[in-house]
Order: sequence, then C-alpha cells, then structure tokens
Amino acid sequence: MAYMLNVGAHHSEANVEVHKFYSGTIVGTCLLALVFQAFLHKYGRWSELIDLPLLVTIYFGVSRRNPVSGLFLGGAIGILQDALSHDNPIGMYGIAKTIVGYLASSVGARIDTEHPLSRFGLIFLFFHFHQAILAVTQRVLLNHTAPLFTLRLFIDSLVTAAFGVILFALLDRLRRSS
Repeated sequence: MAYMLNVGAHHSEANVEVHKFYSGTIVGTCLLALVFQAFLHKYGRWSELIDLPLLVTIYFGVSRRNPVSGLFLGGAIGILQDALSHDNPIGMYGIAKTIVGYLASSVGARIDTEHPLSRFGLIFLFFHFHQAILAVTQRVLLNHTAPLFTLRLFIDSLVTAAFGVILFALLDRLRRSS
C-alpha cells in the first residue's frame, strides 16, 4: 500500500514541466543582468528602480523548478552583485538571493507561473520578501537600521514587477523546445 502511495506522489511530480534553455543562456543572462545593474546607475536614479539580478533569480528559479539549483543560482548572483556593489558588504545580497532562489524554485513547481498577472504578483511578493531579508540581515549582522517598508520600496516593487513581466516574456523566447 505504501508503495502505491509513493508511486502516486512521484507520478504527480513528473507532470511538472521543467523548462530547458539553450546552453549558456542562464550564465549569459545572469552576467548581463549583473553588468547592467552595476553600470546603469551612472545614468540616473531611474535605473535603480529595477533589480535585474533579482528578476533573473526569480525567473530561472521558477522556470527550472529545482530548489537546489535555485539556491545555488541565487547565491552566485547575490555574491557577484555584492562584489559589484558598493552599497552592501559581501554576503548581503548573497544571503537574500539564495533564499529567494530556493523559494522561487519551490513555488514554481506548485503554481501557474506563466500568466502575466501571476508573474506580476510573484515578482511583487518576492521583491518585498527580498527587501525584508536584507533589512533583517542588516539589523542582525551589521547592527544597521534598515527600513522594512517605505513608499520608495513600494514604488520600486511596482516598477520591478511591471518590468519583470515584460522581461519574463522576452526570456521565455530563450527556452529550448522539448
């Protein structure tokens, strides 16, 4: 009887579609996002509204649907973002994006992430979750006060989510057909 229940559980997980990408797509996209994030701030404050490395972490986490790979991808992107950023000590973005990558991969296997409205909501929620992790980590590890929620963060989350829906549609074109 236990074998039959186990087989049924495995069968339902097998129906989850894991998206495949052309070789180099994930690495190339991550590097482009990091470079754009690091250098676009020189052209105005508007570029800081969007967190490209966070969007890439969420997209590939949700698409690949493997929590371990989401965890490692988020950690790698976060550490590289820390290295290119002058705002935070090394490890702050690494911690936050590791957790977001893991959760995005876990959520991607359970809900429909192809609809633009669900993508908008998912990005909006993960943006605030990411900011909460950063704020708590800064308070606990660095003894710095960091806001959990401000009007600026709310506007940033709306802009990031709207841009993310468009970016996700463009990144969908990089998928390899099964």
